Amino acid sequence: MAEGFALFDTAIGPCGIAWSVRGIVGVQLPEGGEGATRARMRRRFPRLTESTPPANVQAACHGIRALLDGEPRELAEIALDYEGVSDFHRRVYEIARRIAPGHTRTYGEIAAQLGDKGLSRAVGQALGHNPFAPVVPCHRVLAAGGRPGGFSAHGGAASKLRMLMIEGARPPAGGTEPLF
Repeated sequence: MAEGFALFDTAIGPCGIAWSVRGIVGVQLPEGGEGATRARMRRRFPRLTESTPPANVQAACHGIRALLDGEPRELAEIALDYEGVSDFHRRVYEIARRIAPGHTRTYGEIAAQLGDKGLSRAVGQALGHNPFAPVVPCHRVLAAGGRPGGFSAHGGAASKLRMLMIEGARPPAGGTEPLF
């Protein structure tokens, strides 16, 4: 099958993944149980049917599972389907994908990489709409001073901190507050 979605178990709960012929179109962090995660996937991808993932998607699931088990995985090998993603969001996501496990950056640091520190809020908004977490590791991006900032996944900032703890993350250089 060329496209579809599936659920898979991880250390933090059941995640969802959706794919097309071009790559992964979305990943869903746990929503508080298998039924809630499945319902979220059906809302996000109403035209896709739940099915057995092809080998490349199974490999992506394996990588995500390993990351959430505490293995330092970057997941850079996972092809993403950016259809419908704005150019700005794509640029933010590509920068975030280069943040190594166990490391963090701030919204301002990503904005500076984009060429304008004034884009910090727009970076936060882009990451808040990230359809690929944790393949695009928005949980590794913090607010100024090393504060967690927001997180749109179920559980909010507590989930973000849990994922960072699994990775053994440290605050960015100059961070004034501990992460945990």
